[in-house]
Parts: sequence; structure tokens; C-alpha cells
Amino acid sequence: MLDVLIGLIVLVASTLMFRYAAGTLSWKAPNLVSIVYYYSFLLSSFIGALLIALGMDDYYMIRKLFRPEEYRQIGFFVVSFVMIVFPLSMVVVSRLCGFEARQEFRAYLQKPLSPLAGATGSQVFYAFLALSLLSFAAIAYMIWKTPTIPVFALLTGTDESLAALRIEASRHFAGNVLVRNIFAITLTPLLSFIAYLFAELTHEWRWKLLFICLFVGAVFVNVYDLAKSPIFFYVMMFFLIRIYIGKTRLSAVKLALYGGVGAAVLVGMYIVIQGVQDATTFLSYNKGPIGRMILAQIAPTFLHLNLFGEALPFLYGKSLPSILTGLFDVENVRSARLVMAHVFPERIEDGTGGVLNTLFVAEAYANFGYVGIVIGTLYVGVVTQLLYIGFLRLPKNPLFLSLFVYFSVNIPRTLVGGFTDFLFNPTWLLIVALFGGMALWLRVQGDLRAWFATKRRITDEG
Repeated sequence: MLDVLIGLIVLVASTLMFRYAAGTLSWKAPNLVSIVYYYSFLLSSFIGALLIALGMDDYYMIRKLFRPEEYRQIGFFVVSFVMIVFPLSMVVVSRLCGFEARQEFRAYLQKPLSPLAGATGSQVFYAFLALSLLSFAAIAYMIWKTPTIPVFALLTGTDESLAALRIEASRHFAGNVLVRNIFAITLTPLLSFIAYLFAELTHEWRWKLLFICLFVGAVFVNVYDLAKSPIFFYVMMFFLIRIYIGKTRLSAVKLALYGGVGAAVLVGMYIVIQGVQDATTFLSYNKGPIGRMILAQIAPTFLHLNLFGEALPFLYGKSLPSILTGLFDVENVRSARLVMAHVFPERIEDGTGGVLNTLFVAEAYANFGYVGIVIGTLYVGVVTQLLYIGFLRLPKNPLFLSLFVYFSVNIPRTLVGGFTDFLFNPTWLLIVALFGGMALWLRVQGDLRAWFATKRRITDEG
């Protein structure tokens, strides 16, 4: 009963702070902070943590805990701590920046889409056409270097386990992972949004044709390994784009319709990929897609707290990206992989086990103990709110709007994926540098062209 009371207090306080930081938690106007609240914390973390604390989970991962009663409570209090301190740090950042979330988000929604400053239409098109060709080349490279493309195997028929093929496609990729992850998997969807927005802004056939090509490529890179979530997040980003430019207005009926279609597609994907036969078990709260959402994401946090410092040594930075650990000749080890190997070694042996991703504080704890949880929560909360404020205050052009939507969906995904990605994320850094550099280059080109035109006019008049 005490856990329920604590849970209610935490939920109310957290909701109020998230609403202040976001400006609105309305489902009709999703934003970076509200998606963090609903997806990363409420759905993927808090509900499951409360069920586990109450002993109502009956979940296979939690059965692997030693001293389960103790760690059920420890895990619940850690999640409750994050639910309070994370939005509190966002509120403090908002106050320090003079950020009025409600007014600034509403103004952003009403602001019209604008072209890139200083650039001509042809300059912009050919610049993004070159990037699009680069992304198509990266997709071809990914297909070439992947042993077996799971979606092709599904379409042509195979006797091999689709789950094993997914792991093989991910972990046994024979090429450069950064090329695959950045230029194929990340760049293609982003470019499809940019092309769509320019098509809406200019109504030119060349942008429409480029969008169609990029859309096909984006769908492929989101389904090629038969992962169930990427295509849903891509569709979500597309809806956000349309909401932010006023092309789509959500209502209760539309939300119910879209939710029903999404749920039906998700169930179908589970049945095909997982080979589900028992519908009753499949639809129970602790199995199938429901269990995947409310328990599978948070249960590994309890395992991290249970294992590191007792059965496994703390990592002290070993799970930082390999590009950093390699500088110090330290082997890169992800805590989510270690937990999988320790708890489910048979899955590692048969090739069906990857990683047990979970709430970001689990990886922070695996590296630096409880100090990591405190500092990590404050740090990630500050970074998230600064990104939200920054994007709302940037010009609303196709480039910055696409980046805003990309981070609005990928920040929440990363919060239930790991902590070290917030310390150093090569994909994020390169994407921001690439598009920021392109915007700056186009602006400088435009300013120089205007300067030369003015000088020429003055010379002619003189």
C-alpha cells in the first residue's frame, strides 16, 4: 500500500513538472518533452516499475533477481527518483533561460514554414540531391555487407529463425558500422522529411520525386532487419512533421483510429516474426507487445542494479563509445550486453540474444554506481531541455524542423536505450555538423552573392 501511495505522489508531481517544462502534455500536440514523459517514463518505465514493486509483474526477467524483495524496492525508488529529478532539472533550466514553454511552443506551431535563408532554390536542391545519392550509396553498401537481409529472407521464405537473422544482421555486419548507421539508417529518413517539407514549400515536381525515392529508401532501412519499432517511429516523425506545418490536426477519433491501425500492424508483425500461436498468452499484460512496452524496457534496470557491484564489477567508463575507449586502449563493453550474457547465456550461444536495453540510469549505474544515477539524471535532463528550447527558437525551415522532429523521437528512444549515448553520440554529432554546416554554407553563399550584386550595382550607378 505504501508503494501505491508513493507512486501516486511521484506521478502527480512528475506530471505537473513535465507539463510546465513542455508547455503542454496534450496528445493533440506532441513535442519532445511530452513524448519523453509518455513514452520513456510513464509507459516504458513507471508503470512496470510499480507493478514489479508490488510483486504483480510475474515477469521472467524479474525471476532472475537474487534477493528479489530487496531489489524490487531499490529499483522502484530509483525509477521514482528519476521521475522527480529529471523534470525538476528541466524546470530549473527553463527558469534560467527565461523559457515560457506554453507560449513559445504555441507560437512555433503557428509559425509558417520558411525557406533556408540566403540560398537559391537550385542551390538547395542540388545540395540535398548530392546527400540523397550518398545515402542511396550507403544503403547499397549496407545490403552488400550484410550477410543476410532478414526482410528479404522473410519475403522469399526461409527455414532459419528470423530472430537469429536479426541478430546476425546487426552484430555480424561486415562493413563500417558508422557508414551504415549514419549515412543509411539515419540520413535517409532525415532527408525524406527535408524533401517532403521542400515539396510542400515550393510545390516543385523535382522535390516531390526526390521525396518519393527517399521515402522508399527510408521505409527499407527501417524494416530491413525486421525490428518492430523503427518503422513506427518513422511514421510518428512523419505525423509530427505534418502537425508542425499544420497539415494534420489530431482529434480523439483520429488518435483512436491511428492507434488501432498501429496496434493491429504491431500484432501482425509479432505473429509473423515471433511465430506466436497462443493468442491468450500473447495479449496478456506481461507477455507479447503489452509486456514488451511496460515491463521489458524497465526490467533490465532492476537487473543492472542487482548485478553490478555484486556479481559484476562496475565498468568505470568502459561502455563509452568505442571511438573513445579505443583512444585509451580499453575494450568497449556495453552493460546491456553484459547483463544479457550473465542472465541469459543460452541466448548468446544460440545467436538470438542481443542486448537488454533499458532506462538510461541503468547504464549510468553500471559505470559509476549510485553517483552515476544522480549526476546522469541531472545531466540528461538539462541536455534534453536545452535541445527543446534551442529548436523552438531556431528558424522553422525544412532543415531545422526535420532535425527537431528527429530529436523529438530519438531522444525518448535513447532514454530507454543507454546513458553513454548522451555523453558522446557520433551519429548525432555528425548529423548536426553536416546539416549545420550546410545551412551555414548556403547562408554564406547567399550573403556573398548579395554583397557582390550590391557592389556591382553601386559600380554601375557610379
